[in-house]
Amino acid sequence: MESFPSFILDETEAGFSDEPSEAGARLRSEALGAADDGFLLDAYSKSVTRIVEQVGPSVVRLDIRRGDGRRGGSGSGVIVSPDGLILTNSHVVQGARRADVSTLDGRSLSGRVLGDDPDTDLALVRIDENTTLPAARLGDSKRLRPGEIAIAIGNPLGFDSTVTAGVISALGRSLRSNNGRMIDDVIQTDAALNPGNSGGPLVASNGDVIGVNTAIIAGAQGICFAVAANTARFVLGKLVAHGRVRRAYLGVGAGTVALPRRIALRLGLQQTQGAVVSSVEPQSPADHAGLLSGDILLAVDGNPVSGAGDLVRLLGADLIDRVVPLDILRRSDRRRFWVALRERDSGARPK
Repeated sequence: MESFPSFILDETEAGFSDEPSEAGARLRSEALGAADDGFLLDAYSKSVTRIVEQVGPSVVRLDIRRGDGRRGGSGSGVIVSPDGLILTNSHVVQGARRADVSTLDGRSLSGRVLGDDPDTDLALVRIDENTTLPAARLGDSKRLRPGEIAIAIGNPLGFDSTVTAGVISALGRSLRSNNGRMIDDVIQTDAALNPGNSGGPLVASNGDVIGVNTAIIAGAQGICFAVAANTARFVLGKLVAHGRVRRAYLGVGAGTVALPRRIALRLGLQQTQGAVVSSVEPQSPADHAGLLSGDILLAVDGNPVSGAGDLVRLLGADLIDRVVPLDILRRSDRRRFWVALRERDSGARPK
C-alpha cells in the first residue's frame, strides 16, 4: 500500500494530544480513504488488462465477401473453438457465404459462413485453413447479475482491437432487430459499442464470454446490447449440426422477470423467475390461445421456464405442429392454455 507523509498519519508529532482531535481523525480518514481508492482502481485496471490479454487474441475482424466478388461490410467475431469456429452477428454476414478473417497476430485467413440465425442475430463462420487458433470460453449467462463488470472487445469504425468497459445494466431484455424480428434474452450494458463492434464478445471479469455484442440505440448514451452466451451456445450447436435453427413459432416478445415471492410460495412454485410477455403478435398461435401482455410464462409442455433464454431453447423443432400446454401466471392466478405451434417461417415476423 502507498505510504503517506508522517505529518498526516502521526498526530503526536503534529501536536495533537493522546486523544485524536476531530481534525486529526478527519485527516487520517481521508488519507486511508485515498489509499483504498488507489488500491481499488489499480486492481480494477489490472483486472481489465488481464482479461484483454486473455480474450483479445480470440477476437477477429471479418470483412464480408459477396458472391459477385464485391466486398460487403465488416464487423467483429470471436473464436470459440481452436479449429476455427467463429461466432458473429447475422447482420454482419448479411446473407453472404464468404469472409476474410484478420487475427490479432496479423494473420489473414479465409472463412465460410456455416449458417446464420436472424432470429437471434447470430452467425457462425469456419476458417478454411488447417490451423490452431486461440479460443475464448463461453460462460453461463444465467449466473450474471446487474452491476457486474462487462468488457467489450471489437473493431469499431475500423479501429481494430478496441476495448471498452462498463457494467451489466440489465438482463433478459427483448430487442427488435433491424429486420423486425424480436430477439429475446438480451444483455443490456453500458460498455460503449459502435458500428464494427457487432459480433465481438462481451466478457465477464473471469474472462468468460457472456454475450455477443449486437446493437446500440441510436442517439442514446450507454444503452448497448449483447445476445446472451447461453443463447449463443444453443444456436452454435444447431448451426454446426444443421446449418440453421428450426423453431416453433409462438408469437410473443418476452423478457425475464422475478416471480413475487408470496405468490410463488402460495402456488408451490420451485422457480424464482419466469418469462414475462411484453407483446403478442396479432393472429399468432399465442394470440389465438389467448395470451396477453403481462402474462408470465412458467412452463412450456411441462418444462419450466425461468426466463427468456429458456423460452428460446424450449421452442425447438420438436414442438412444431404440436398442440402443447403453456402454464401461465396471470396476475396472481396460475392458468393453463393450449397452443397450436407451427414452424417459424423465414419472414420478418417476430418469434
